[in-house]
Amino acid sequence: MKRIKAAITEGRGKPFVIEDVELDDYKEDEILVEIKAVGICHTDEAAQMQMLPVPLPAVLGHEGAGIVRETGAAVSEFAPGDHVVLSFASCGACDPCLQGKPYACENMVPLNFQGVMQDGSRRHWYKGKQLSNFFSQSSFAAMCAVKARNAVKIDKSIDLGVAAPFGCGIQTGAGIVLNSLDPPFGSTLAVSGCGTVGMCAIMAAAIRGCKEIIAIGGNEKSLALAEELGATRTINRKKTEDIPAAIRGYAGVGLDYFIDTSGVETMINNGMESLNYMGTLVMAGAGSTLHLGLNLGAKTIKGVTEGNSIPKHFIPALLDYYQRGLFPVDKLIKFWRFDEINEAFAASHSGEAIKAVLRMD
Repeated sequence: MKRIKAAITEGRGKPFVIEDVELDDYKEDEILVEIKAVGICHTDEAAQMQMLPVPLPAVLGHEGAGIVRETGAAVSEFAPGDHVVLSFASCGACDPCLQGKPYACENMVPLNFQGVMQDGSRRHWYKGKQLSNFFSQSSFAAMCAVKARNAVKIDKSIDLGVAAPFGCGIQTGAGIVLNSLDPPFGSTLAVSGCGTVGMCAIMAAAIRGCKEIIAIGGNEKSLALAEELGATRTINRKKTEDIPAAIRGYAGVGLDYFIDTSGVETMINNGMESLNYMGTLVMAGAGSTLHLGLNLGAKTIKGVTEGNSIPKHFIPALLDYYQRGLFPVDKLIKFWRFDEINEAFAASHSGEAIKAVLRMD
């Protein structure tokens, strides 16, 4: 057992409190990781506000990156000193996992949101009581124990502060385009919402060579950044009365693809009306509601989880795009110290930061 610093979420809506906690020993198929940076995601806030079924108190955090310090006896993939990004947990034994689709793991909810590791154990202790885990990593902490299955080895030359959010938000946005939609060169596409997921979808669409990439949002500063990252057009939803009409002014009979990352019902239905007869709508925002209306045609409606990615393959590929200047995700990131976690959450919630990342030292 190790004594470490961790940010504890004690109850619904309460601020994070950094305390000394005890971390149980890692198991034979796990690695001990010293966390160097961790991204802040809206999923963490959803757990903090109890919109997700995570028992509290808990140590949240699920976009961790750091250095392997120790490995379990059954681990051969990693060695002490390796740099890693931590991603979502999957069991490796259900049919989707065995088919190479960990993002569709049948045990996704219990492994990531119900506060326990795969064997039913918890790892953190505070004042003699156990704390819940999150995403089977709990990376709002100085160290964490995580299954080797859910860690991704990366190039040591990459800043771990930039790499950390690739474990969830970044791979989600990019994966919607590159893994799920796989749009042909010259396709037309719009993205509603200019947060991390939306911006990464825009960058991925530029990599794929989409002809029209339309960014839709309500913040002029974010829309300007979207253009810098690859959007060919922008639409300010606050200043545009008829968004489907505006889109058709750019895309003729309608779009091939519309990606909603906002979860706002109005925007989802705008997306449906903006598609061409065979277009595809991706609903990537939480709390989404859709009215099919009278014009379903031959359209497709899709949901995507974690970018439909295999993290051990997809994250290194995205980081290679970043290193080559084709995926400038660093333009989304602002850094805070670990002890500024509540300020970083406030900045993320207000829109001051598109992607807030905590540095541990």
